[in-house]
Amino acid sequence: MISESEALAAVLAKVMPRPKCTRPLFDSLGRFAAQDVFAGRPLPPFDNSAMDGYAVQANSCRSGARLSVIGEQPAGADRGLTIGPGEAIRIFTGAPLPAGADAVVMQEDVRREGATIVAQCDAEPDEFIRRAGADLAVGQKILTRGEKVASQTVAILAAQGLSQVTVGDVPRVAIVSTGDELAQPGKTPRSGEIFESNSLMLHALALGVGAEVTRREHSPDNLERMIKIFRAGLESDALIVSGGVSVGDHDFVKPALRELGAATDVWRVAIKPGKPFLFGRAGKCCIFGLPGNPVSAFVTFVKFVRPALLKMSGASDDNLDLSKVPARLASEVENDGNRPHYLRGRLQNGVFTVTGRQESHALFGLSRANALLRVASGVKFATGAIVSVELWD
Repeated sequence: MISESEALAAVLAKVMPRPKCTRPLFDSLGRFAAQDVFAGRPLPPFDNSAMDGYAVQANSCRSGARLSVIGEQPAGADRGLTIGPGEAIRIFTGAPLPAGADAVVMQEDVRREGATIVAQCDAEPDEFIRRAGADLAVGQKILTRGEKVASQTVAILAAQGLSQVTVGDVPRVAIVSTGDELAQPGKTPRSGEIFESNSLMLHALALGVGAEVTRREHSPDNLERMIKIFRAGLESDALIVSGGVSVGDHDFVKPALRELGAATDVWRVAIKPGKPFLFGRAGKCCIFGLPGNPVSAFVTFVKFVRPALLKMSGASDDNLDLSKVPARLASEVENDGNRPHYLRGRLQNGVFTVTGRQESHALFGLSRANALLRVASGVKFATGAIVSVELWD
């Protein structure tokens, strides 16, 4: 049995990014840049007005001064206007600054008298002017390889006149749940059966990191049937299997993978919940064997599968981890076991509260949770202690 860090390192060492592709901006949201992008034009692209008012020469626009209004420059095409001392041009927000002007006086700070304005205050040089390149200079990096494309990223790329961006392709994922004891939602379970929920949960988690789920199936505890289903799943970039990875008489996942020529790189990890975690490869497909208990499947997904899928998508190393934030504990917690324990809880207003029962089968507590607290073996945290929790949503 190996540590979490050893397991994750072994997984990521075998995972390769998907090929890059070019996507329209509107279809790049949530993907990861496959190359650096640099500004090809400044922002703003030209000197322009930050206010509705009058473009002036500051040294001739003092309080009480009268200036002649010689024209108007709206936002849009530059009319090529020029002003001199004692002159003003009516101007609007975003409009190109006329030649000769070095300030804009707000319309609220003048009194208009026909073709003349009377200044109510002194104008200062550069006042209410947006200078070309003040926000973004030519050659400045606006997107780093491995960085996630967010809605604000789309905005700055569009402001450069770009209509598409090169990003990592999304991984294709196959999900297989296993077990004779599982009934499909919508069916009537027989005595001793429970409804199967892991495949839907894993499907949602995979979509949450931008993966494409190409197939989702259930396999009974039958070696021949499992081999057939796994063989089809191995055509994807990742095969995620829940259940059947332990050492029971009806756990056929490992024999089925061996039959298909898969190599196992990780088996059993010192983590609670989730010890019977498996990782291997068959050809170009990464294989993740998750425990059948739903909380164990969830924890092993966010700790091992999630970063692997993100790396496949082209994410940089600093985008692989869950976000960590400080929190104050609502109650005392203790781990008297021999493995690190990931407690599920809810972070709200800076306070972390453990939710529900913490057994690996207990779904209700997980359903109310939005954060994980890692408690190392032998560690106890008092009520009110400041701890670091991980957010997955």
